Amino acid sequence: MTAQKIVRMGDPVLRRRAEEIAGPAAEEISALAQDMADSMEEAGGVGLAAPQIGVSKRIIVFKIPAERATAEANDGPLGLQVLVNPVIEPLTGEMELGWEGCLSIPGLKGEVPRYRKILYRGYDLKGEKVLRQAEGFHARVVQHELDHLDGILYPERMTDMRRFGYGEELLRAATDIRPQDKEGDGT
Repeated sequence: MTAQKIVRMGDPVLRRRAEEIAGPAAEEISALAQDMADSMEEAGGVGLAAPQIGVSKRIIVFKIPAERATAEANDGPLGLQVLVNPVIEPLTGEMELGWEGCLSIPGLKGEVPRYRKILYRGYDLKGEKVLRQAEGFHARVVQHELDHLDGILYPERMTDMRRFGYGEELLRAATDIRPQDKEGDGT
């Protein structure tokens, strides 16, 4: 298949709820998933939702690289995963802040609160049910991609916009911040 252009923030397809997929095992859905996987790989991402390539369908692809997985029970490395019509359910109310980027918002990063443990369900490309628990980075990736299916971009989830900016600048600032600057009363 072929990598597609990644749609960027501001495109209307990223603002609307994506459509349910009636036949997860349909050939065109398999082809879409391959295009999405190719697009994600070419862009160097770990997850992609169909709206990010301009297709308003409820399907995501993701992977959990070994270097990003944590020691959590349900956060080990995973190869390419495809999830059609996904739904998540928080397993606890515990939230965790973590840094996120997005292929549709290139160069920017933000600190986003997400549920630490979730249960997700949906269908694979054979039309079989998928039911899995996820924690840590795995849970974060799935929640981020599901937000795309509901027309939500990660900055909308942020609670402190001072923790949003270009990756290089945030890294540089983290080494230069004085203690009073963290509270916002520095100059």
